[in-house]
Amino acid sequence: MLELDGIEITQGSFRLAADLRVPQGARVAVMGPSGAGKSTLLGAIAGFVPLARGEIRWQGARIDGLDPARRPLSLLFQDHNLLPHLSVFDNVALGVSPGLRLNPGQRAAVMQALRDTGLDGLEARRPGQLSGGQIGRAGLARVLLRARPLLLLDEPFAALGPALKAQMLDLVGRIVAQTGATLLMITHDPADARRLCDLTLVVADGIAAPPAPTAALLADPPPALAAYLG
Repeated sequence: MLELDGIEITQGSFRLAADLRVPQGARVAVMGPSGAGKSTLLGAIAGFVPLARGEIRWQGARIDGLDPARRPLSLLFQDHNLLPHLSVFDNVALGVSPGLRLNPGQRAAVMQALRDTGLDGLEARRPGQLSGGQIGRAGLARVLLRARPLLLLDEPFAALGPALKAQMLDLVGRIVAQTGATLLMITHDPADARRLCDLTLVVADGIAAPPAPTAALLADPPPALAAYLG
């Protein structure tokens, strides 16, 4: 279970508070108006945004004092964190060896992650030689290889067309089902939440509310979310 115990984030005049629990293995959409603090919330969980107060726990153990690299999570941004000068193989391999010094077992694991995401045969290409969907798959391959129990997605598929985005969401669903990971995914599209997430967490008016069932929440959204969704 992920616990945000009375946390508060302050950045100048911006303030965001959260006191909530995310069950292990849940798939949670993070929604709310632009600028409300959705990315800030994920950044705090990942360790890139400091807390003014409160504690973050995973499975009962505090993680808010840990460096980002030591936290039990993977964070995937919209640009998929790929390095343009490295091959697809090496970009994915960073998930298991930041120095790219791989033993035979690790090389085999990278190739398996590429096969699992439909990228086998493309391992020698660089990101600039890939389509948008292939770039997304490479980012997910690295996440799959890291096999961390908490997966944070910051709108990684927002620039994709509807059909390709649906494919990527389904791939994420297969990955979290395979690994048992807990998912928090920022999205602006209610269809994304309905397709993938059983729970939705609303960030609005300085508060990240506890997750609620997605179908019920979208059927009768709170005022801030209703105004945002139109």
